[in-house]
Amino acid sequence: MRRRRTTGEIQIDISPLIDMVFILLIFFMVSTTFVKDIKVELERPNAASAARASTKALRVHIDRGGAVYVDGATISLSAMDGRVRQLLQEDKARPVLIMADRLVHAEKLLDVVDKCRLAGARDIGIATQVTEP
Repeated sequence: MRRRRTTGEIQIDISPLIDMVFILLIFFMVSTTFVKDIKVELERPNAASAARASTKALRVHIDRGGAVYVDGATISLSAMDGRVRQLLQEDKARPVLIMADRLVHAEKLLDVVDKCRLAGARDIGIATQVTEP
């Protein structure tokens, strides 16, 4: 019997690694929560102390023209507190995030904050962009 020596290179099969990468990719895609924002053109104000908001927050949008959107639907300011109260009935501790354009007048912003507080919202935040130091 004659022994054969193999002088070839050792090969590593990477197909199980590729399979695991695809499985992890699918897992993270499925388990990620996506926040669906409405298609309102907003230029948010800047703030150095900005922090990430909860994805479960009730979103109230105010566009440049002063139109108010609650949960994706246009609503008048007089009917807003009723709609916010209705959406907060399920979870009283649910935060409210106001996403206003930076050109919105402060009076309009305060009216919206006031209506949210009258509707029973305890935690109200205003969306901003982080400024670089």
